[in-house]
Amino acid sequence: MPPRRRPDQIPVDLAIERDRVIQLERQVEQLTAQLAASRANQNPFQALHPETSSDEVEGDPQPRRRQRAPVTDDRVDDRTEDVRRWESGMRTEVPEFRGSMQPEEFLEWIGIADEILEFKRVPANERVALVATRFRGRAAAWWQQFKLARNRAGKPKLSDWEKMKQKLRKEFLPHNFTRLMYQRLQNLRQGMRSVDEYTTEFYELLVRNDIEETQDQLVSRYCGGLRTQILDMVNLFDPVTVTEAHQRALQLEKTLSRKSNSGQTLNFGGGMSSRNRASSSSENTGSRPGVSASSGSYTGPRNPTNNVQTPRATTGGFRCFGCGETGHRLSECPRPAKRVLFIDPAEFNEEDAEIIEEPQSGAEEVSEELVDGDTGTMLMVRRTCLAPRTGEGEWLRNNIFQSTCTILGKVCRFVIDGGSCENIVSVEAVRKLGVTTEKHPKPYRLAWLQKGGEVTVSQRALISFSMGTNYKDQMWCDVVDMDACHLLLGRPWQYDRKVYHDGFKNTYSFVFHEKKIVLLPSKPSEKIKAHSDTTNLLSYAKFELEIKEVETVYVLMGKETQADMEVPSAAAPLISEFADVFPEELPEGLPPLRDIQHHIDLEPGAMLPNKPHYRMSPTEHEELRRQVEELQSKGHIRESLSPCAVPALLIPKKDGTWRMCVDSRAINKITVRYRFPIPRLDDLLDQLSGAHEFTKLDLKSGYHQIRIRPGDEWKTAFKTREGLYEWLVMPFGLSNAPSTFMRVMNQALRPFIGKFVVVYFDDILIYSANPELHLQHIREVLCVLRREKFVAAAKKCVFMTPKVLFLGYVISGEGLQVDESKIEAVRQWPQPKTITEVRSFHGLASFYRRFIPHFSSIMAPVTECMKGVKFQWTTEAEEGFQQIKEKLTTAPILVLPDFSQPFELHSDASKVGIGAVLSQGGKPVAYFSEKLSGSRIRYSTYDIEFYAVVQAVKHWRHYLFHREFILYTDHDSLRHLHSQEKFLPGMLHGQLTFNNLHSS
Repeated sequence: MPPRRRPDQIPVDLAIERDRVIQLERQVEQLTAQLAASRANQNPFQALHPETSSDEVEGDPQPRRRQRAPVTDDRVDDRTEDVRRWESGMRTEVPEFRGSMQPEEFLEWIGIADEILEFKRVPANERVALVATRFRGRAAAWWQQFKLARNRAGKPKLSDWEKMKQKLRKEFLPHNFTRLMYQRLQNLRQGMRSVDEYTTEFYELLVRNDIEETQDQLVSRYCGGLRTQILDMVNLFDPVTVTEAHQRALQLEKTLSRKSNSGQTLNFGGGMSSRNRASSSSENTGSRPGVSASSGSYTGPRNPTNNVQTPRATTGGFRCFGCGETGHRLSECPRPAKRVLFIDPAEFNEEDAEIIEEPQSGAEEVSEELVDGDTGTMLMVRRTCLAPRTGEGEWLRNNIFQSTCTILGKVCRFVIDGGSCENIVSVEAVRKLGVTTEKHPKPYRLAWLQKGGEVTVSQRALISFSMGTNYKDQMWCDVVDMDACHLLLGRPWQYDRKVYHDGFKNTYSFVFHEKKIVLLPSKPSEKIKAHSDTTNLLSYAKFELEIKEVETVYVLMGKETQADMEVPSAAAPLISEFADVFPEELPEGLPPLRDIQHHIDLEPGAMLPNKPHYRMSPTEHEELRRQVEELQSKGHIRESLSPCAVPALLIPKKDGTWRMCVDSRAINKITVRYRFPIPRLDDLLDQLSGAHEFTKLDLKSGYHQIRIRPGDEWKTAFKTREGLYEWLVMPFGLSNAPSTFMRVMNQALRPFIGKFVVVYFDDILIYSANPELHLQHIREVLCVLRREKFVAAAKKCVFMTPKVLFLGYVISGEGLQVDESKIEAVRQWPQPKTITEVRSFHGLASFYRRFIPHFSSIMAPVTECMKGVKFQWTTEAEEGFQQIKEKLTTAPILVLPDFSQPFELHSDASKVGIGAVLSQGGKPVAYFSEKLSGSRIRYSTYDIEFYAVVQAVKHWRHYLFHREFILYTDHDSLRHLHSQEKFLPGMLHGQLTFNNLHSS
């Protein structure tokens, strides 16, 4: 029997190691004493005398002693001269500081400067001046300003290095840096980092925060951030210092890494996981070389070449300390408990290690696989729109097992029902999958699957199905016409596979090919069938709400598509010639720097905004990130260091895609506004009189074809979750962007505007009287676009058409018409329920008020609903609402004004409002109306009729002044208007206006 070692007996190896440590400590003390003595004999002012050249130091010391007459040769020994030579040969200087570093880099620079000043033994009163010579860029500018400010205030020069460091910290560190560093220290956790990385950051944060704590407090703080698996083991050794805790953690990390790489999982309070035990028991060598499968004892050294490297599984949830599996705690572990003897890693020797496990009783364990329902192409898509919400967990209590499996490559629904005496497959599945059937050897009748009589079962089929990746099976199933599912597994399947059912979790488990399979149920969703041919439409918000309780959703989404550009045969050669003006995408790189760039001039003294980025859903964030990367690859944006920033956001477009915009309201508030005019829509339409051929060009991302003035890019900075960027081209959302765009377009197309071109931002409309002239006009415009490097969106362009949609109107040789899509929206507009809905309808209808006679009088009851605090929809409002919808659907065609022909003005009035129509040749040009309010309601009939004429003339004064027109009115007394002597005080101005007109 080998002798036992007494507790007070020290091993020989350990005694030798301790002697070596004692010898090393003595050597360190001797070297420290020698270094202190050598420093005491050095000249502390040597670094401040640049006149002592390196040649003198490296040469004979006699000339240097002769230059210093008061010093004799006996006062300088050889050892001091050697130290001086070594010190002068070190090229050490304070690094440059430019003032634009990160806080960590700035603090590192401060530390390096302190070390160099101490090493050079620079006097305290010279340190500030020496360090200031290393300032560059922003730091140098700040230092000059700082000195001027102190000089103006009559303060002496700053010569204290400690005070200078305080000033530097105040200037170049964030105001909340101390608090942030403390928060980082408080919340410091190892996470997925290594022990060394975690320890490095721990020490850095201790230095940054200048924490004064006892060793016990520091150890507690250090250990509290370690991973739980390492922390529990480190606590067993009760470390006294942070260094000791660090060494213990490193050893444990190496041990855990080695166990993980060898296929074992070392668990606190338990043994290896069942997965690894199974592999080691089935393979006596390979996964655990040198370990006996029966006893678990160590039999020899490991052979690294025989180890089977398995990736470490990363799973969520709880991990059992007993068996190592996830999903339950040690107290709920269904497996017998095991114990592992832990050995101090400091004294751990693999050759002497012994893993002691209690023997496993019962049958050999198998690995377990949890199987969810299959996903893929469904055999049948039901017409399902809405799913009712259920409480969490309630569905397990009132539903039998149902999930999905794969049959012949199609995902099918199946049910496990212990009350069914047979396995059943549906007739629909057999028909759609093309499964071969045969006559049933024992036909029988069923009376419980469908209502209304018995069902004869005379066919059966051999069904091969799979669930998950490891369970593939086949069963004889009876073919029955049923709607509950495609496949029903009854008692025969449960009996043959020796299936166990967990009634609470509603799971079925069995052993298949030495692997435990656990089938998990799928959450059912009650299907609501459509009983009519109408389509159920959902808004996006309601769709998101309804799908939260459904695992698999099939949605039919409609997306408006645009046809390719249709080019008439007459214009095809011309478009081919200018193909470079119609590219598929914007050209890479920046547009040319034209004479006009977008200027951003900020108000003097204004505070620069710094807004946080918006929170977005994962889908929106991914779309924003994609567009930012795309813009960055095109060169339209770049990373920024701007002191101001505003957030970016996404806005939906008509085609269902998203447009990235910038919320520039904060920067717009401090921007000087420019007053370049935006054209009036009516003025543009008046220029189209007499045209019969139209071509519309739409610039592709027009704003992005204009450059930001060099030097103003930082004012366009915007934030996302990834970082700060600034625009190099003009973005959407800036206050002066519309004016800049119109200036650029007017400058480029000035020779054509008013002759055969109208421009409204990125829409260019070319109009002509005949096709031949129109082709010439198109060529001239395309030449300008090519010369100015503008590109157009081919899919949005229309060429040589007699009718074109422009700015909400349909324009043709006959005149103006309303847009059919807008009219359809008005026709289907539901009855408003809130004031906001009334405003929306009023805004859309008002856009086409020029097409509706007496619009204001008809809309008056509707607008009354917007005035009260409480919304009330009256009968009169409903009548006006329906009448406006009817008027818009039957709106007339308005002719374009011909200034060579006289105008006709018809006016009328009532107690509610006034109205007028301007026409030429008996065809209306436009309608005008106004609701009476205030004192005008009490006007006499004569005055109201006269007021109607005056207001109509004012409204169309640009058509009627300085030319003769014909006035029609149903009030006979207005014929004597020119001879009238008395007027109401409010009507006198109207009389003066009327006297300047030429009417008949």
